Amino acid sequence: MMREIKIYSPATVSNIGCGFDTMGFALDEYCEEIVLRTSTNSGVRVVKITGDHGEIPYDNDQNTATKALLAFIEKHPIEFGLEIEIHKKMGLGSGLGSSAASAVSSVFGLNYLLGNPFDNNQLLLFALEGEKIASKATHADNVAPCLFGGFVLISSYEPLNIIKLPVPNDLYCAILHPQIEIKTSEARALLGDTIKLKNAVTQWGNVGGLVAGLYKSDYELIGKSIKDKVAEPLRSKLIPGYESIKESAYNAGAIGCNISGSGPAMFALSVTKEKAQKVAEAMKNACDKIDVENKIYVSSINQNGPLIKE
Repeated sequence: MMREIKIYSPATVSNIGCGFDTMGFALDEYCEEIVLRTSTNSGVRVVKITGDHGEIPYDNDQNTATKALLAFIEKHPIEFGLEIEIHKKMGLGSGLGSSAASAVSSVFGLNYLLGNPFDNNQLLLFALEGEKIASKATHADNVAPCLFGGFVLISSYEPLNIIKLPVPNDLYCAILHPQIEIKTSEARALLGDTIKLKNAVTQWGNVGGLVAGLYKSDYELIGKSIKDKVAEPLRSKLIPGYESIKESAYNAGAIGCNISGSGPAMFALSVTKEKAQKVAEAMKNACDKIDVENKIYVSSINQNGPLIKE
């Protein structure tokens, strides 16, 4: 019998300032909706793409959703075809995990249709094959929180090891999304192969501080630890008005503010939803002053990962 399901995958914030390629968290804002249906025709086929999707290819080897599916099917062959519709809620190059959401949605959905033969750790490996298409590198700081939900720490890539971190009850996130595109692969190209020892020591300390702050629900420590000596100094130059927007977030009461992934989206953490709303509005006002079209979101932390509806 033919089946059709819808998969909703959350937007994500990666790096969280100090945790380049090793930390991320999921938002309650959904990044996209994917429709996955079985077909009597063999093979995998993208049949529709909607939303602010730029130049998402229909080619299976160039699409993050289908590339992840092919990795899944290689390990677990199927006796039916698949049709995919991709409905983007947030555009490509947003810094909010759009490509990761496609990869996660597709493998999570197929796993569900097959009765869940794989756990999330295995699904993560399939999804990473799709994410490589967008970033030209292997990094799980969007894919892992999208799939697992909550805050995650990637403690190792060889072998891949994911640690879910606790989420303080009153932590909320404000997101400012300037309506410009920054490709992950191009943003990564800005970064060199080495960093100064002084900066590395600071970065390591901040990662430890952020993990400790999450475990202790110490909001002050969380805020102090969201500092980045590696990517922010270079990538912030790609975001119009970055410093003034960041300053507006702190002035409105944010405990920490930085770039979401490779940008252009910026995130700011606050204690209470009401404070996060004020922070989001302040960031928007600052962005409006430099005449850059933008959107804002206020979200709690999504702890469940993708949602499936039949």
